[in-house]
Formats: sequence, C-alpha cells, structure tokens
Amino acid sequence: MSEASAGLGTGRASVGAVLDFAWTAGEFTATEVMAGTSLTRSTAIDAIDTLVSAAVLRELANARVAGSYRSGRPARRFVLAADLGVVIGVDAGDMHLAVTIADPIDRTLVHHRTDLDPTQSASARRATILERMSLALDEAQVPREDVLAICVGVAAPVNRDGISPPHPDGFWERTNPRLAEALQEWAPIVEIKNDAQLAAIAEGSEGAAIGCRDYVALVSGERFGGGVVIDGHVLHGAHGGVGEGVVFDHIIGVGSAFGLTYALPDQVRAAADAGEFGADSAMGRLARSEHIDPRTVLTAAAAGDADALLVTARVGETLARIVGVLGSMYDPARVIVCGAVAESIEPVLIAARAVLPEQLHLPAPQILASTLGAEVVSIGAVTTARRAARERAVPLLAERRLSAAV
Repeated sequence: MSEASAGLGTGRASVGAVLDFAWTAGEFTATEVMAGTSLTRSTAIDAIDTLVSAAVLRELANARVAGSYRSGRPARRFVLAADLGVVIGVDAGDMHLAVTIADPIDRTLVHHRTDLDPTQSASARRATILERMSLALDEAQVPREDVLAICVGVAAPVNRDGISPPHPDGFWERTNPRLAEALQEWAPIVEIKNDAQLAAIAEGSEGAAIGCRDYVALVSGERFGGGVVIDGHVLHGAHGGVGEGVVFDHIIGVGSAFGLTYALPDQVRAAADAGEFGADSAMGRLARSEHIDPRTVLTAAAAGDADALLVTARVGETLARIVGVLGSMYDPARVIVCGAVAESIEPVLIAARAVLPEQLHLPAPQILASTLGAEVVSIGAVTTARRAARERAVPLLAERRLSAAV
C-alpha cells in the first residue's frame, strides 16, 4: 500500500497510488498514470475522478482547447491542485529564528530570519516563535486553517512526541519550550526535530549527501551536533539524542561541544597569549578585538596568512578528532560540515583531512563543506514538513472531503 493510501482507507489504494504519482508528475494524463503506477485504465480514471471530486486534483483544459490537439480524441489532463494549503518550516536555534512558509511542492512564499536573545525565558521564547509564525502567515496571506504540516528544528534532543529531556542547566527546555504542545492546534501534522537531524535531511535531499546512504551532517556553528544517516535512515534514539554533542566535552583534544564559531576566536587568542603572533600582525591586532569574526580568520588563511594558517591548522586538528569519533562510532562515507561558517571553512578542512587517517582504524570518511549555508536547518524543516503533507496531511484532507461528499 502506498504512503498516501494509508490516509484514504484500505479500499482506496488506487487513489493513494494516483496521489503519490501526482506529487512529482506536474501535468499528466491517465495514460501516464497507468505507466507510472501499473493501474489499469479504468482503475486509473476512477481514481483520478475521485481525487478531482475531492478538489485534490484539478482537470486542465484538454489538448484541443489548449491548442496542441492534432487528431483523434484529445486526452484529459490533470494537475495537483495549487490551493491545497501550505507548510511551515522553522529553524529555532539558540541565537536565531528562521520561519519559512512554503507550498507543499516546491515554492517558497515567505522566509524571514532574525536574531534571538539567548537569555530569553522559555515562555518568552515560545511567544516569540508563535508570533513570528503568525506574522509570516499574515504576510503570505494564508489563514492558519490552511496549514497542512509544521516542522520545527531546535537545538536539543527531541523524542518522537516532540519533547526534549531535561538538561542540567535547563538549556534543552528553553530551546524547545513545549513547542509540540503550543503548536498542536496549528496543523494536522506537527513535528519537532533536532536541528542536526534536519540538517542531515537537507544534505540528503539538496546538498552534499545526495546519493549517499551513510553520512553525518555536522552542525558546527554555535555548538557541535551530528545528524546521522546510516543505510539511508536518519538515526534517532530513545530521546532523539543520536549525535548529541555533549560527548565532545569528554574527548581529549576537543574538550567542548562549542562549535567553530567559538573555536576559531579561542585559538586566535590562545596563540596571541602564547606570543606566537607579532603584536602588529593582522592576527595580533585581531586578537585584541572584543569580537573576532571567524570569517576574518578563514579569509586570511585562504589568502595565505601564516598566522591564520596556524590557527586553522589547530582547529583542523580538533575537527579531525571529532570526525574520528564519528567515523569510529558510525562508519560514515562522508562527514559534511554544516552551517553559515561552512562557506569559508576549507582551510580548516584541509588541515583536518591531513591528520584524520591517524584518528581511526577504519577508512577515513570524506570531510566536505556544506553548500546550503545558514539555511541548512530551514531547508531540512521545510523538506520534512512537505513530506508530512504529502504522506499524511493531504491524504487525510482528501479522505475528509470524500467522506463529506458521501
């Protein structure tokens, strides 16, 4: 039975098969449905007509009206209805919030990204997320009842009910402030996911892991966390904690789950304190700055600055230890460094690749930089929401409309 037919009743497998086909078909005919689903002509036409009556499919003008008809009986043409609803993808990071309103196929309607105050209380953070989602829907001119599915990525482990376990410092409870409960009336399908797992989904669908069945998406900005895919499946765990970065607190030579956004400035200051930079050198002056932008260090290293290369070599050694742990635990073919920092991270990756083989006995995985930038979690959230709409929400919508018509 197809994914879609699960929401259409056990007697409607053919309707589900046609609905599955329609998602990626664009405009199509009954003949094309037959070729794509192995249904007979009469069964395919009956299923198509059922979905047209439920306003899930729309019948287009036939070939004669469209001007392409030449001879014979013109074929009926169909397309998935454009007004089924929308999905919402949210990236609720520790220090940022991105909200995307998209159609269930391929079009983005609204996308906004803003900074968050990391000292916000859980209740204030929840209110901010809901407010931003409401504003985005208003801008897209979409009522809440048209939302098919929502996926929110948070910087915390999340179990299958959307709940994060308690954290010793309350961090997970604050970054996932009971969002599953707060959003349960917003859409038929609401999923709260760990941000690294969504990054892995994004890399597999649009990024550096397309066609790869064994990889880790290493979110590396504010904190390290891994989204792990093995044999084509995203690993989850009892509490959603697979790939959780706290393990790096206990790895000699790493010592912290804080990501590259902090590791690069820390190494600049450490080298300056050790007298390894000239006081008037570019890195020496940068070390005295109140804020050190990691991209400044990476750009200097890419240009050949010896001091910056010293810093990136040391950070690369740390990254190699992290990848070595992931390689030993999960045996991935690729580790993809994700996040905004990835666009300029190549000097660190060059250093990491040079020392990685000595960190593990298995063949070393490729270390690649993500091309999806700061929006990698948002892309994964929208992809997941679209999948939920396709597999669950729209079949339920069709079932509801068909039942109402009986």
